Amino acid sequence: MKHKDVNNSGNNRNNDIAASVDINSDADVPGTGHLNEPVETESEAEKLKKEVAEWKDKYVRLVAEFDNFRKRTAKERLELMQTAGKEVIKDLLDVLDDCDRAQKQMESSNDLETIKEGVLLVFNKLRAVLNGKGLKAMETVKTDFNPDLHEAITEIPAPTEEFKDKVVDEVTKGYYLNDKIIRHAKVVVGK
Repeated sequence: MKHKDVNNSGNNRNNDIAASVDINSDADVPGTGHLNEPVETESEAEKLKKEVAEWKDKYVRLVAEFDNFRKRTAKERLELMQTAGKEVIKDLLDVLDDCDRAQKQMESSNDLETIKEGVLLVFNKLRAVLNGKGLKAMETVKTDFNPDLHEAITEIPAPTEEFKDKVVDEVTKGYYLNDKIIRHAKVVVGK
């Protein structure tokens, strides 16, 4: 019997130890109530999944919108490049018509003075159209040589002291388009 009592007393002791130690408690959290509460991590996970889905949707829409913008601007730029000279060409058609009329007049007339006058009118009209589009010729003769504006073809001895380091002659005119150089003047410089 003693043996049974020892075993019973051992079981009682284990029960006493188990009763004194709460296996449902955390070391940092007092009490046992927090372990019996429903776990909120699933709903938080769902919230995070929804938030990720929203951000992904926004990102996909933004990428699509940017791609559409890029394609639209590329198309507009191509159209602009193809039709950029349309207005100038349209205005030059009047000058071309005048050239055709002048050519017919030269073929049928022997009056040199009339032909000369007609050709000068066509040239003046051409200059007026181009000036109206912002084209302006450079004034170069008797100005100081400037490598930003002029391209020196050759240098010659200056005929007078006044032409030293200045443009003596202009081989090819230089032009500005809306105050930006589009062709440098080819000049002869006096040394």
